[in-house]
Amino acid sequence: MKLYKSFFLLLLFVFTTTLANAQFATWEIGVTGGGAGYIGDLNQNNPVQISGLSGGVFVKRNFNSQVSFRLHYTYGQIQAQDSKSSSLQFQERNLKFKTSLNDVSTLIDFNFFDYAAGGRQGKRFTPYLFAGVGVCLFKPTAAYNGENYRLDKLKTEGQAGAYKNYTLTIPYGGGIKYNYSGAFSIFSEIGYRSTFTDYLDDVSGVYPAFKKYVGDYPKIVNLSDPSLHGTGEAGSQRGDFRKRDTYLFVSIGISFTFVNEKCYSF
Repeated sequence: MKLYKSFFLLLLFVFTTTLANAQFATWEIGVTGGGAGYIGDLNQNNPVQISGLSGGVFVKRNFNSQVSFRLHYTYGQIQAQDSKSSSLQFQERNLKFKTSLNDVSTLIDFNFFDYAAGGRQGKRFTPYLFAGVGVCLFKPTAAYNGENYRLDKLKTEGQAGAYKNYTLTIPYGGGIKYNYSGAFSIFSEIGYRSTFTDYLDDVSGVYPAFKKYVGDYPKIVNLSDPSLHGTGEAGSQRGDFRKRDTYLFVSIGISFTFVNEKCYSF
């Protein structure tokens, strides 16, 4: 946890230092659209697998041609099904989930080139990197007998109570952008969010002892252990041994920079 605190403090230092030295700041707004995916217990090996759509909006403060601060909201959906896996072991496990992602991130962007945002003199094309901190609200669900159920409320691994359906995130990624007409720019980026939860997919620990359950017994048993041949024995591993899930957004977008006539006078 100390590592992430140090990372956050470093971002805060860069942001405040840049703000203090900004001379040619402009505001920028934009929209994004694309795909969403995740890496976790039901997708352990493919870091670019897309399983749903995403869309977002952002507002950005460009402090100069290379550094900016962005507040970005993204909505996305991710899902996975063991039945579609190439692994026979996963097919036997037969778990599945689907969840919406409500992601709010504060990001620092760094352009590699002296970018010509808002029609100023400079490069009309640049690659860029970004990193920051954020939060995400998620609600994993799965279907049983034609009806969807909130998995976090069913305690499918025998938890004492529902786990938190929000998490702190560490966003990072990169992209390319092009200033194609004055104040308008287009861009494409890929961004990952490392989370502090292992329950984006409702899968983390071991199979529970079903005798603990009362009430909706058949429903909980099926959503906890839908294995094809009843192989989910109590206490055996249900997920992998990694303790955190990751999700990603791959998007294209368009932005508009509000040009101040005095911004780039020398």
